[in-house]
Amino acid sequence: MSHNTSDPSLVIRALWFVFVGWWLTGLWLSVAWFLNVTIIGLPIGIKMTNRVPKVLSLKSSQRQLVAGPDGSVVESGPEQPSLLLRGVWFVFVGWWASAIWTGIAYLLTLSIVGIPIAVIMYNKLPFVVSLYKY
Repeated sequence: MSHNTSDPSLVIRALWFVFVGWWLTGLWLSVAWFLNVTIIGLPIGIKMTNRVPKVLSLKSSQRQLVAGPDGSVVESGPEQPSLLLRGVWFVFVGWWASAIWTGIAYLLTLSIVGIPIAVIMYNKLPFVVSLYKY
């Protein structure tokens, strides 16, 4: 048995994006990048980056609450690569690749035609940064 919270309607998500998501995501990512350049703030910065799809368009994670046979409730979702692999990826690729990725996505949001591509890119940002599957 599982319970997955569904995304808000497309209309609500579109209104959120138009009135809040596009500018809040820019602020959110600025704070996340600041935290990422500090050793102490890095874990929070990565978590913030992983939440970009939610901030941008209220997109829910693919994570679910699943009831086990013993009655316990656990969170499940896409299988993630090992933390070691994700850390190595971030150090050698993720930090600079995600900066380029974010810049291109932001430029695309400045045109009406580019917005759909930008939203897809922002939704993939957690994977680009640290191989995190949202």
